[in-house]
Amino acid sequence: MVGPRGIDWTGERCVPWTDDIQVIYEHYHRYALAARYAFGRRVLDLASGEGYGSALLAAHAAEVVGVDIDEASVEHARARYGGQPNLRFTTGSMTDPDLLADAGKFDVITCFEALEHVAEQDELMALVRARLAPGGVFFTSTPDVLVYTHEHGNENPFHVKELTEPQFRALLGASFRHVTVLRQNVAVGSVLTSDREHGPVLSQQLRRTGQDSWSVGTGAPHTYLVGVASDNPVEVPAAATMLDPQLTLLGAAAERAAAPLRAEIERLTSDDGGPKYRKVIERYRPRRRATEGPVAVSTSDEPLVSIIVPVHGQWSYTRRCLQSIEDSGTRVPFEVVVVDDASPDDSAEQLAACPGVRLVRAPENLGFLRAVNLGAAQARGELLVLLNNDTEVRPGWLDALTEVVRGDESIGLAGAKLVYPDGRLQECGGIVFADGSAANYGHGDNPEDPRYQAVRDVDYCSGAAILVRRDVWERLGGFDERYSPAYYEDTDLAFAVRAAGHRVVVVPDAVVVHHEGVSHGTDVTQGVKRYQEVNREVFAAKWAGELAEQADPGTPLWIARQRVPGRPQRDGDLVLVADVTVPTPDRDSGSVRLRCLLDELVALGHRVVFCPMGPPAAPAYLDQLHRAGITVLADNGLREQFLHEAGKHIRLALLSRPTVAWHLADRLRICAPRARIVFDTVDLHFVRLSREAELVERLGGAPETSTMLHQRAKLYRELELALVRACDRTLVVSEAERDLLADLAPGAPVSVLSNVHTPGPEASPDGRPGVLFVGSFEHPPNRDAAYWLAGEIWPVVRRQVPDAVLDLVGHDPTNELRTLDGHGVKFRGWVPALGALYETARLSVAPLRFGAGVKGKVGESLAAGVPVVGTTLAFEGMRLRDGVEVLVGDKAEEIAAGIVSLLTDDALWLRLSRAGQAAVAAQFGPGVARAALTELLG
Repeated sequence: MVGPRGIDWTGERCVPWTDDIQVIYEHYHRYALAARYAFGRRVLDLASGEGYGSALLAAHAAEVVGVDIDEASVEHARARYGGQPNLRFTTGSMTDPDLLADAGKFDVITCFEALEHVAEQDELMALVRARLAPGGVFFTSTPDVLVYTHEHGNENPFHVKELTEPQFRALLGASFRHVTVLRQNVAVGSVLTSDREHGPVLSQQLRRTGQDSWSVGTGAPHTYLVGVASDNPVEVPAAATMLDPQLTLLGAAAERAAAPLRAEIERLTSDDGGPKYRKVIERYRPRRRATEGPVAVSTSDEPLVSIIVPVHGQWSYTRRCLQSIEDSGTRVPFEVVVVDDASPDDSAEQLAACPGVRLVRAPENLGFLRAVNLGAAQARGELLVLLNNDTEVRPGWLDALTEVVRGDESIGLAGAKLVYPDGRLQECGGIVFADGSAANYGHGDNPEDPRYQAVRDVDYCSGAAILVRRDVWERLGGFDERYSPAYYEDTDLAFAVRAAGHRVVVVPDAVVVHHEGVSHGTDVTQGVKRYQEVNREVFAAKWAGELAEQADPGTPLWIARQRVPGRPQRDGDLVLVADVTVPTPDRDSGSVRLRCLLDELVALGHRVVFCPMGPPAAPAYLDQLHRAGITVLADNGLREQFLHEAGKHIRLALLSRPTVAWHLADRLRICAPRARIVFDTVDLHFVRLSREAELVERLGGAPETSTMLHQRAKLYRELELALVRACDRTLVVSEAERDLLADLAPGAPVSVLSNVHTPGPEASPDGRPGVLFVGSFEHPPNRDAAYWLAGEIWPVVRRQVPDAVLDLVGHDPTNELRTLDGHGVKFRGWVPALGALYETARLSVAPLRFGAGVKGKVGESLAAGVPVVGTTLAFEGMRLRDGVEVLVGDKAEEIAAGIVSLLTDDALWLRLSRAGQAAVAAQFGPGVARAALTELLG
């Protein structure tokens, strides 16, 4: 039998008796987090190693199975922890698809510090999906390669595929709808706690600034990433602490670390030959790394982008800059032009030896500004990137800048998000006030704060990392040399770009670390830095007319932070939009409508802030809003700060769904007295619930179910009607709902703002064999419709058209509709893009028996030129006529007859296709929504 210490600490598998206390803290904390979700559940612990983590989970779970590929580790775990009846260990590979195939589903799966050890990470994720129960939670962790390997210098030969944070998020996001990533680092410090379960998290760092002085900054460093993934929303703490209150491990480690030093001191003091202090100093003094030699950069002979780096000495920083460019994994073709501005060290010789770098030697010391102009004149790309040599770029930086600029011809200049080496934010776009003074927006904050994630129009971006179109640069003559040698040239360029009719934006996905002050220091009274104030006066005189329209110093940063194209900065009104969740337009029609409304508000030139009031959203959907220039505030504390600081500037508050409107309306009356508060019903919930109750009664369902539905309908009726009367205006999606509210709440202002659809090109019936049903199956009306369609309607169709095929498409979190697969029915589940299906569908069908509002699936199909067969309810509020734009039936045989007609009659198909597209354009085109929003904004 293997003893309790049958495994030694190798640096890979954590053991409870390791001397490395950092590993103990890191590994136990991950399992402690997962244990919170394991209570009473079945848990699978992949890569269980020594077994301590599985044992920790078993103290809370109903059953835990630990799996490891190493037989010796499994035998040890069985011997040490096998006495727990709900815990067992087995040998196996976490990339083996047959692992535990007969063990059933697990509610929680953990896989800590194992991802990086396998190249087949997709196979691991496939195993997790196969073994995880519906709605289960997956916990995993991995080192952040940028920190663990690049910053800390670790080179672990056992790590075969390390990940950046975006890659980690993408890996989890490809398999799970809801993903949260926490950042982990071992810390020594102080903890303040309260008795509140929820609230904002404040992270601060203490740094020594001198022998007897300290400073405090925001943010927290990290080395590891911990992912929590599920198809269902999971409440994940914003921060988690695990404490060693008696400093047991720390004290033991200090004793072990001090022992060699004590022994050496004793030996030296007893040595008759005198104090041999030099050896002690050499042993314990950190050695400076020698400056490394040239670095190769993989550049292109046909660059789209020219990266221009001015250099005046500081070779070690220049080398790190070039190495970061090489390591960034950029996809777009680029070249690197380095201008050596008469460096006092050997930078020029080092650069001349760097493969892939084009070296331009200045004939004399030109200064930063003229050195950049010299380098730009040598560039071959259509886009120029100006990059300081004291920067280190992060993966994806150049792709993000390029994608934004090439995706919008109106953008002339784009800047990166700059962060300090310690992780604090240096700048996410700059602000210029009416007196010509400037501010770095977000200075010192957490760069992951939601305020710093959206693409925004800004006054300027720091010249440390900006991209500008070369034709714009040449038309403007480059940097204005009146600002030579440096300072305010980047601010002047941004104003000139805007004056030439282009936009200036910041791109937060482009992250660049900036060692600020390396080139010119930080003292504004001497050296080049003194030109900062001198050139402010030059700038203020040149742009006096434009500065008169800038915000005054002291203006709330929520207003000053973001420009509106074509408007003076003083025009600072905001639009607030709130809903339960971030829109997921590839999953439900309500999200399609909301996303269209958000985009229209941005297109109308408004500063849009979106507040999701419910569970966290997947990063991909957040990124969509950020790229559209929409600020997302999911944190309650940050929302309160926003309302307190910027509430008086809110012009319109659009509150979607009754629970959201009820939560925010009163608060907005206090904080945003100028705002027009609009209740967006999305659909009338009480109508939908009443109809569902009536259907249950009609079909002979359980009385308690119909009673519960009637009670909920009554509650929602009171809530929705109270909001209709209290808000400045109410939005409904159909004229039928507007007429209903006119009877129930006489005098209340109600407007129709329905779904938004853009008709496609005219379609043909040829090569279209399929019948399509689309809907999110989280929504009860869609589930009911799918069962009715497959069980009663489709058999009638197949008797007349035996080879007909029905595709059921939509998100089904429980996969219960897979039982309908067969006999001409294909359950496809969620499909990210429906375009290809609409191109091959002969018709779509909407057999809805209850619900409310305007059905997005109907408008979407008609816009694509695909005719629709559905119930009267499916077409409610859409002014669509039976036999003219659609086919209507409320009985199974009527709907089946309509499906057969459209499958077999080309003339009917063509007539309905053309008429349906025309009806959608007239009722639901983007122009209709734009007009309604313009009216709301007054």
